[in-house]
Amino acid sequence: MSNMIPIFNRCHVMDISSESKETNQGGETSGISNLIVLKRLSARVKSYEYNKFEKAIIDSSSLKSPIASPQHGQKPYQCKECGRTFISYSSFRAHIRAHTEEKPYACKECGKAFIYFSKLRVHMRTHTGEKPYECEKCGKTFRSPSNLWTHRETHTVEKPYACKECSKSFSSPSSLRKHVKVHSAEKTYECKDCGKAFLHSFYLIIHARMHTGEKAYRCVECGKAYSWPSDLRIHMRTHSGEKPYECKQCGKSFSSPSSFKGHLRTHTGEKPYACNECGKAFGSPSYFRTHVRIHTGEKPYVCKQCGKAFSWSSSFRGHLRTHSREKPYECKECGKAFSRLSSLQRHMRIHTGEKL
Repeated sequence: MSNMIPIFNRCHVMDISSESKETNQGGETSGISNLIVLKRLSARVKSYEYNKFEKAIIDSSSLKSPIASPQHGQKPYQCKECGRTFISYSSFRAHIRAHTEEKPYACKECGKAFIYFSKLRVHMRTHTGEKPYECEKCGKTFRSPSNLWTHRETHTVEKPYACKECSKSFSSPSSLRKHVKVHSAEKTYECKDCGKAFLHSFYLIIHARMHTGEKAYRCVECGKAYSWPSDLRIHMRTHSGEKPYECKQCGKSFSSPSSFKGHLRTHTGEKPYACNECGKAFGSPSYFRTHVRIHTGEKPYVCKQCGKAFSWSSSFRGHLRTHSREKPYECKECGKAFSRLSSLQRHMRIHTGEKL
């Protein structure tokens, strides 16, 4: 930022020196200790930058004078970066770290840092193996309360309380009453691109990213980015290994509710997604969307190297290998490798004697 004071000033050099001396007392430190020290020093430097950026966000906030005791339901603290609002100033300040990427809470075991102390507490359980949150229905345990709450939904399959407006069903009358407010409340925030309206500015800002292609929620583990925070939360389970949605019939577990619901239909045989063109039905919305491209001719996957377009991601990935010359599918009989699974399957008939 233009008004940023250089971070490597005298006081920070002194901090680094004192940190190094403190760490080296009593002999040489291990590699992991050095890593943790470096991460802490990096956090200090980032903290200095963060304080400047935080001040800029807070100064530009619509809140000119703090409200001592907000009325019930009032959220006077609004983030200028994303439009999200908060009841308390402390929650507002903590949220700002999501934009500045300041991570003041570092794990002493591995050096990994977090924006929130609660996230560090959950992370520490990966080292200790502790899973203090137990499901009262089946006894399965989890590291965080959010994963337990998500898991509980697998037990409440029955949802007898249906909304008359949209037919969405709920397991309790209180959940239904809360949902009904979505239909009765006035949606004042309208998207200029498509006309869709929202109750809160926060949801409009996130929705607008569907049109701009902006993906503001980035995974700290692999760098993959998403438009919605809920999508990032589901993705993070690929790193943590958490699969809170468990099928009662076969025991198979899933990391996302959509995958879980799609799997349940393999047991029930339900196929609610029917094609208007040919009548073919599908249990998964993703399979349905892919099928529709047969009729529309849509080819959203375009190769940047040669411009060739494809309807299906699997065909697109196979095509990319013609450029990279990658051949991940190897025949166990003779060692010959192929870029496509279908090519390997066709080749296998030579060994099995099956007619081509």
